[in-house]
Amino acid sequence: MLRKLRKAALTAATCLVMAGLAFGQMGTFTGKVIGEDGKGIQGAVIKIERKDIKGNWNTKTNKKGEWTYSGMPVPGQFVINCEINGQVVDAVNGIRSQMGEPQEVIFDLRKMAAQRQAAQKAAETGQISQELAKEMTPEQKAAYEKQLKERSAQMQKNKALNDAYNAGMTAKEAKDYPTAIESFKKAGELDPKQSAVWIQLAATHDLLAKTQSGADKEASLNSAAENYLKALELQPADAGLHNNYGLVLAAQKKIPEAKAELEKAVSLEPAGGGKYMFNLGAVLINTGQTDPAVEAFRKATELDPKYAPAWFQFCSALSGKMTLQGDKPVAPAGMKEACEKYLELDPTGPNVEAAKGLLQLVGGTIETNFVNPDAKKGGKKAPKK
Repeated sequence: MLRKLRKAALTAATCLVMAGLAFGQMGTFTGKVIGEDGKGIQGAVIKIERKDIKGNWNTKTNKKGEWTYSGMPVPGQFVINCEINGQVVDAVNGIRSQMGEPQEVIFDLRKMAAQRQAAQKAAETGQISQELAKEMTPEQKAAYEKQLKERSAQMQKNKALNDAYNAGMTAKEAKDYPTAIESFKKAGELDPKQSAVWIQLAATHDLLAKTQSGADKEASLNSAAENYLKALELQPADAGLHNNYGLVLAAQKKIPEAKAELEKAVSLEPAGGGKYMFNLGAVLINTGQTDPAVEAFRKATELDPKYAPAWFQFCSALSGKMTLQGDKPVAPAGMKEACEKYLELDPTGPNVEAAKGLLQLVGGTIETNFVNPDAKKGGKKAPKK
């Protein structure tokens, strides 16, 4: 019986020792968050994530910026993030928990600010400061120097690109189109992937064409079209580009191609379809294609019922289809309503008098006899022309 009691006591003692060992195999992380002013930051969130197996723990800093988290499994590998106002401001990766003394992790934002300034200076000068170099391994230093060279070259390229582009814009605004074209060409050579450069180059060629005639105008329009195509290669879903390219094609008298581009613009951006179909109607009316123009303007009013210019042009295009019954003009269906809608939407617009004139025309008669305004009352009638 005595043996059994001793054996039981020994077993209990062993369990207590093992329990003590199990409890002791827990680590502690502690540290502080220091702001750029050198003071501790209260309320910073410390997020601890175990990497070898799943596990996450959070805590916050106290008034002095200090924090502690105990009971971490040993051994374990962790990432500790410091968040301020929801943004990660610093992190320590690969830290391991251990028994005994707590593992200290200090997040010093002063040091980070100094490192940012040193990195910025290095980027500007192309040289690593001694302070920054001390914190790097030879491999890190070599990689960073390579990055500096690449960044320096890119910055120089970007500066040259911006300078050329801005010079082009300045010359374009001054209507110095040849100089603007040369500047935009230089920008395009520096970075062919900048669609804005090709758009401005195309637009400048188009503006230049409007000041020219003959072969020079044709050449400028060809260049405008080529550069719009380059821009469309980079931005094929840009409705505005299809619209602008279509208008250049129209100026080149490539009407089917222009029509296709403007219809493409409508399909890509239905909200802007009223203006795009208005442009198509203008292209068609200017080339004497009245019936297709009427349909384009009709579609423009359907896509954007509040776009007043489309209503006037719809009315105006329809006026070309008026007929006569005796000496009275007969308006085609929709013409009178289109003119009235224009006057409703834009009662002080540039085409008000023209719209009123068309309305008066379809409400009255056309004079077919010529009357000499200088003839005296009661005199002979003027001869008919």
